[in-house]
This record gives sequence, structure tokens and C-alpha cells, in this order.
Amino acid sequence: MASSPITKVTAKEYLALNRASEFRSEFFDGEIIAMSGGSARHSVLHVNLAGEVRDALRGTPCSAYNSELRVRVSPRMYTYPDFTTVCGKSVFADERQDILLNPTVIFEVLSPSTEYFDRGVKFQRYREIDSLTDYILVDQDQTRIEQFTRGDAGTWTLYDYQRADEALLIPSIGVSLPLAGIYEGIEFPSE
Repeated sequence: MASSPITKVTAKEYLALNRASEFRSEFFDGEIIAMSGGSARHSVLHVNLAGEVRDALRGTPCSAYNSELRVRVSPRMYTYPDFTTVCGKSVFADERQDILLNPTVIFEVLSPSTEYFDRGVKFQRYREIDSLTDYILVDQDQTRIEQFTRGDAGTWTLYDYQRADEALLIPSIGVSLPLAGIYEGIEFPSE
């Protein structure tokens, strides 16, 4: 049986379709990728993370955005990160202000269906964003946050947080986030 060819679209076609749709989708190398819903644990982590970051940024020149804001990674990739921050003036692709161009920190809460992509190709592409200083992966199956931080020479360093009594330090946005607050109310299967 012959397989159906994948129809590629341009970024312009993707944006027109996505802006008119009531459902969000991401764009990757000409393909539109539908976004699925998350689990209860994913949702709680997302809300806790947003609360901790927003509280820590209060009174600073940084802005926080939830997963409703699209980020243009490159002309070939548009995504909806779980949470994004910008320090300084946010730069948007156009007057609609629905496509962010200069994220400082991107947070992704890992899901079984997206973890491989989030750690691999997505992170590889995110590294192309000049303004990005930190890429942070929040595990939903255990207390664990992995922080990739860009150094002065463009190299990326991994910081691995695995204890609830630790704090996630993000110097680029001047915050320290307690893991206990991020994981508050989360029960893991082994508990």
C-alpha cells in the first residue's frame, strides 16, 4: 500500500491557518503539528511554574508569557513553549503581537509524547535564537529540572536539580525558584 505524501506548507500559509483556527498547532520545516492536551500533573506544574516565575519577576524589567504566545524560532519553526520570559523590551514579528522573536528563557514541561522532540530537535533549533540564555525542562514524572544555560562562548552548560529543597537559579532574569513551589501539590506514581 502506498503512503500518502505529506503536503508541505509555507510559514505564511501556516500563520494564516493557525491564526484562523481555534486550535493551536506548531510549525516545523513545512509541516503543521497539532498540539494535544496535557495531563493533570502537566497542568499543575505549568500553573505552579507560572506563579513562581511571575512572582519572582514582579518589579523587574522582565515579562512572562504563558503557552498562548507563539515563538518564532526561525522562518522554518514556530512553537508554543509552556512558558517564556523576556528581559527588556519584547520584540514581536508584527503589530498583532502574537509572535515573540526574543525570548530570554524558555520553559517546557516534559510530556511522554514530546520529551524526545523537546530534548532533541527542538532544543537544537532553540539554540539558534540569539536572545535565548536558558532552556529549562521540567520533568512531570519525578522532581527534576534540567537547565541548559548559554555561556559567553556560546557553549551550553547543564544544571540538574533533583531535590525539592533546592532552588532553580536563573541569573539571566535574576530569579531563584524553589523546586518545592514548582512541585507543590504534585504526587508521583511511586508515592
